[in-house]
Amino acid sequence: MRQRVVRVALTAALVAVVLLAVPLALAIRSSLYADQRDTLERSALAGAVRVSPDYVSGDPAELPRPPSGGSLGLYDPQSRLRAGSGPLSGDAPVRRALGGEAVRGHSGGDLVVTVPVSHAEQVIGVVRASSPASSVRDRVLVAWAVLLGVAVLALAVAVVVARRQARALAAPLEDLSRHCRAVTEGDLNARAAPSSIGEIDQVARTHNEMLDSLSELLRHERDFTANASHQLRTPLTGLQLALEAGLAQDDDAELRPVLTEALATTHRLHHTVEEVLRLSGAGKVSPSAGKIAVGQLLRDAEARWHGLFAMDGRRLECAARGAPTDVLVPGVPVSEVLGILLDNARVHGRGTVRVTVRDLEDALAIDVSDEGSVAGEPTRLFDRGHTGGGPGAGIGLAIARDLAVSLGGRISLASARPATFTLLIPVGQDEAQESSG
Repeated sequence: MRQRVVRVALTAALVAVVLLAVPLALAIRSSLYADQRDTLERSALAGAVRVSPDYVSGDPAELPRPPSGGSLGLYDPQSRLRAGSGPLSGDAPVRRALGGEAVRGHSGGDLVVTVPVSHAEQVIGVVRASSPASSVRDRVLVAWAVLLGVAVLALAVAVVVARRQARALAAPLEDLSRHCRAVTEGDLNARAAPSSIGEIDQVARTHNEMLDSLSELLRHERDFTANASHQLRTPLTGLQLALEAGLAQDDDAELRPVLTEALATTHRLHHTVEEVLRLSGAGKVSPSAGKIAVGQLLRDAEARWHGLFAMDGRRLECAARGAPTDVLVPGVPVSEVLGILLDNARVHGRGTVRVTVRDLEDALAIDVSDEGSVAGEPTRLFDRGHTGGGPGAGIGLAIARDLAVSLGGRISLASARPATFTLLIPVGQDEAQESSG
């Protein structure tokens, strides 16, 4: 920003100097030439006044001193030099002045002024005053050099002032940028300091107020996460212990399967709560997270969801086509995503539901498809709170997307008809080596 401010200020100063200096330089040139011609004209008039008509009969003519560095001469009607200095034969300005008019002009690199001398209404001679044009040109160049020096000085002053102004403007903005970078890195206590510029202070105050609101919002979210963690984990743990105690004490053959299924459901609910709470915290899967083989993942999904689809008169098919079933993947988050996709297919889809695992060398693709179709915009399916009466209603797919991102993968709609969602899971070398070992 500093360079931009200096560049703008320097451009403005340069334009102003050019617009002022060029006309001034032309005016100086015109003024110096006009002053020199006026000087020559005064000398010629003074000489014409002192010329006596008797010079025609041979009396000597007396002329004043010529202008500095120039010449002053008297010419008769035959254009011959009779007194003073100058060319021996009159030039064009002399011949024109014999017509009775004063002449200003150039001749042989000189500035020339000629004034006629009249007697009894007749021109009896011409006084010619001249000086080298080079002397005036030298004076013009000196004046232009002085003007150029003043312009350069003005530009230098403009640069100094612009740099100081740029520093004054950029410093608070750079400070604000540093505070924003600190906030990006997680320091919500960073606050922008006030400056001497009202507009930037307004931005800084707005920034600080935004951080205050954001900090308060995050505090409420952290409190909610802590409260949810305590209020959900404690009763779930108690329920699991109660079910385990019931299984240990009850030998009823009809009741044991129900208790076993209830205990498995509470375990799944406990894992779901843990994943949701993890997403509200760090949002990344720990390297030490429990791994599960792909084959076991498919068997667990089929065991859990087969009965639910059968109750609706629908089939569930799980297969690993061309993919090794012993590759390890993060068990809980992948199971949660797969469960959300299967529940989505059960509620919004129709026909047979197929879960297929494909090998993409450095990743696994898990496709969940049914015989239905997806309505609405595919880009909005994973928006939180999106409701359109079709797949993606509510927040299920949004949670699935967040879980996939926490795995380092992604989830997308691969086909709208038939409806097919694809979960991509990166598989590192360590997982491949473990599965091959």
